[in-house]
Amino acid sequence: MGIFDGLIIFEMANSHQGSVEHGLSIIREMGKIARNFNIKAAVKLQYRNLDTFIHPDYKGRADIKHIPRFESTKLTYEQFSMLVSAIREEGMVAMSTPFDEDGVEWCQSQGLDIIKIASCSAMDWPLLEKAAGAGKPLIISTGGKSISDIDKIYNFFTHRGCEFAFLHCVAEYPAPLPHLQLDFIERMKKRYRGIVVGYSGHEDPDGIAVPMMAVAKGAGIFERHVGLPTETISLNAYSMSPEQAARWVGAIVDARDICRVKKEGDKYVSQEELDSLRSLSRGVFARRPIKAGQPIRRGDVFFAMPCGEGQMASGEFAPGMAAGKDYSVNEPLYEKKQYTDINLARGVIHDAKGLLFEAGIALGGQFEVELSHHYGLKQFRRTGAVIISIINREYCKKLIVVLPGQQHPVHFHKVKEETFQLLYGDLECVVDGEAAQMQPGDTQTVLRNSKHSFSSRGGAVFEEISTTHVKGDSYYDDPEIAKLDLMARKTIIKEW
Repeated sequence: MGIFDGLIIFEMANSHQGSVEHGLSIIREMGKIARNFNIKAAVKLQYRNLDTFIHPDYKGRADIKHIPRFESTKLTYEQFSMLVSAIREEGMVAMSTPFDEDGVEWCQSQGLDIIKIASCSAMDWPLLEKAAGAGKPLIISTGGKSISDIDKIYNFFTHRGCEFAFLHCVAEYPAPLPHLQLDFIERMKKRYRGIVVGYSGHEDPDGIAVPMMAVAKGAGIFERHVGLPTETISLNAYSMSPEQAARWVGAIVDARDICRVKKEGDKYVSQEELDSLRSLSRGVFARRPIKAGQPIRRGDVFFAMPCGEGQMASGEFAPGMAAGKDYSVNEPLYEKKQYTDINLARGVIHDAKGLLFEAGIALGGQFEVELSHHYGLKQFRRTGAVIISIINREYCKKLIVVLPGQQHPVHFHKVKEETFQLLYGDLECVVDGEAAQMQPGDTQTVLRNSKHSFSSRGGAVFEEISTTHVKGDSYYDDPEIAKLDLMARKTIIKEW
């Protein structure tokens, strides 16, 4: 798990009121919340060198927004260092938002874990250049930025090899609910694959629906302004008290548990859920006497509830199955669902189409599909692949779907040279004994006579670009496969 995953950020900003003691009190309160909920938490400071950050002609001006606040809450480097030490003593991640180059240097010299770029600085290229060179993980808020702007920021940090994350943010203080656009989190996750996307909120601090919705949209990081009200200190309209922050964190924790998929690569179904549905299912009953060995026709049975333990359910019935015993009228049938090659092939097609849907890959209308099953259809989910031929001229293009846990055995081609590009999922490709763990976008060229195989843990779709495909040009190491007729290890699919 990376430093960004699951991170919850308490932004102190200027809520320390220029007092180290008050800042320490806020940190201690946030530490209690982090421990109570057992979360990965960070406290975020703000760094700016006010001697140079504010233009000399504007220093001391009360009529310019933010300047009085910045000047009245000023802390020295040494005072901030005390706060950083306290954050770490509380077991939390120490981070800061630098608003100028000196602030970046403070982050480096204090060894902060993360540097945060504020929305107002997200296209301050001189500052971003300094931050990119700091060698720290970066989190960038995107308030007020268009898709085109975020694309520029993404490419800026990608080209510099930075580890970074994005926060969806609406830079209004407080932010009205209709302006939050939480659907945009999903778009960012699709557009910037592999980048953690989070949510920085400025809405009403009493509400807990927004963070729960952001979890459901896929936000991986959460940030809120926090403070500590006293008899003389009141919080602004978008900052949270410790009590509000605790409710906010609790809502995030609850939403994560509600949304979390409980079974890797699949959907978890509990026995309680199965039992509940079984109690509502219809069973198969004999409409008329049925003799053992007799083919059971649809008219020989009827469907009704309840469906008893071990009884065939209505969804498992297929006309033509042979009765395993004699049945009298109204007696429940205890036959087993029949698995034919047609059933197996249909299930594979459904799963392959599902992977393509999930990957967002459209096939169009012109293609051919074959199931490559080297040890028969019954072993297909262990060994084989779904091969979708798009075009075969002097050049050839195919899409290969590898189901979860499936592997394709060692073979080589004498005529064809091919290049694979992984489009979706995970793929291990072994060429001449050298294994490569491919990520989406990676390519692997396979020369003529190079022995190769591939497999996937969670499922994959990759593109194969090659010279002309010639039937019979695959030569397998396993003699059991090699001796098979070509048609014995392939099934052509006509109905997709």
